[in-house]
Amino acid sequence: MENIIEVDNLYKTYKMGEVKVEVLKDINLKVDKGEFISIMGPSGSGKSTMLYLLGGLDKPTQGSIKINGKELSVMKDKHQSIMRRRDVGFVFQFYNLIPNLNVEENVMLPILLDGKKMKSYKNKLKETLEIVGLSNRSHHTPRELSGGQQQRVAIARALINEPEIILADEPIGNLDSKTGTDIMKLFQNINKEKNKTIIQVTHSEDSAEYGTKIIRVKDGKVCRR
Repeated sequence: MENIIEVDNLYKTYKMGEVKVEVLKDINLKVDKGEFISIMGPSGSGKSTMLYLLGGLDKPTQGSIKINGKELSVMKDKHQSIMRRRDVGFVFQFYNLIPNLNVEENVMLPILLDGKKMKSYKNKLKETLEIVGLSNRSHHTPRELSGGQQQRVAIARALINEPEIILADEPIGNLDSKTGTDIMKLFQNINKEKNKTIIQVTHSEDSAEYGTKIIRVKDGKVCRR
């Protein structure tokens, strides 16, 4: 299998005054294209930090992260921004939608930010809204949607640029159990039918089981796979 993500000897340390806090210690990880990885661990274990490092939202103190063979640490900020817009889709616990934009406008934000012509994505937008089950909500604003529907908008936004990788941080943490199950089934379908590589951080064993592999983190280290 082809490694789409490679992590070698990864460390992340934060300074709090005179005190150094090691959040991640000697993380080594390989993710194959098309895998659905669930990262689990107690609060403060470093799992969300690991996800942000993989997406280039934070920088490691030491170690190497490669996305499709490209080392993040040697990329210029401009190229990292392009990578985040085109190669990686992000889904967060709190949706991060813009309140005064409707569903279509929120989904199309990555296209706008990438300087592409929105007219060229008309069919892609329609297809993406069908995938997440929001074709009949395209002109609604976030305040007119349920939490589950808002998360579907966020997933559509993550998909619109056809990224190879989707990173999800506690994607059902704000949802009731039934809605959460529906969202996890949607991620599973996207993984299987679209062959997207998905890495989610979750505290839920049930959610983790939707993935193809579980990685457990404790005290900043990978303790069991």
